[in-house]
Amino acid sequence: MEKTEEVADLLPPRPDMSHIVTEDEEPVDNLFSAKQQRLLVEPLYTAWQKERPFLADANVGVFSGIHLPPLVPDMFLSMDVRVGDEDWWLTENRSYFLWVYGKPPEVVVEVVSNRKGGELGRKMRDYARMGVPYYVVYDPEPVSIQSQPLIVYQLVVGEYLPRPDYQLAKLGLSLRLWDGTFENGQAVWLRWADSEGNLIPTGAELSEQARARAEQAEGRAVQAEGRAERMAARLRELGIDPEAV
Repeated sequence: MEKTEEVADLLPPRPDMSHIVTEDEEPVDNLFSAKQQRLLVEPLYTAWQKERPFLADANVGVFSGIHLPPLVPDMFLSMDVRVGDEDWWLTENRSYFLWVYGKPPEVVVEVVSNRKGGELGRKMRDYARMGVPYYVVYDPEPVSIQSQPLIVYQLVVGEYLPRPDYQLAKLGLSLRLWDGTFENGQAVWLRWADSEGNLIPTGAELSEQARARAEQAEGRAVQAEGRAERMAARLRELGIDPEAV
């Protein structure tokens, strides 16, 4: 018998997942929430650290039990997990199952869109029972369900306590409210930043930064060429061949 077969024999069998519904036909979210979800996911893949594998996604079911309904956060981040060559259409690969990945996500983010979402009630209790270390609630509406638009909660002895800041120290990340334009939409957006508060850029921002650097380099080259031409002209006025200098 192969060694891998011996190891496989020691592992508990995967539970039957054939009855699990990973997607339904319910309409999801609004335009702002959809954009906000993309803004929380894309920069991590575009410009964040590459040392540790991670999975970041939005509006995907997180299952903690074989017979429990999923929680569907607006965004989650799970560290030290790998996805790549899986068959995406297998049930076990269509959602985030704790028994498949072996752990809960490190962060879940909920964006409040109405007062019926249970972000500070049922969802908070369920994420705490699941063992998610950081629970983030962002309420962009003028009438907030909490004392301030953004609160980062940290799990302490099975209970979420609000942090005094927006730091997620265990991940080297923080969060910021950013008043700006994303995908042609002007709003106050929730964004990732490093531990010092520097925004993690989107792909579009990286491209703009690269374009600006290229323009600056071109401008410096033009200025240097102009200075060289003026110097050569001055040398010729003095009867000196610039090529001989």
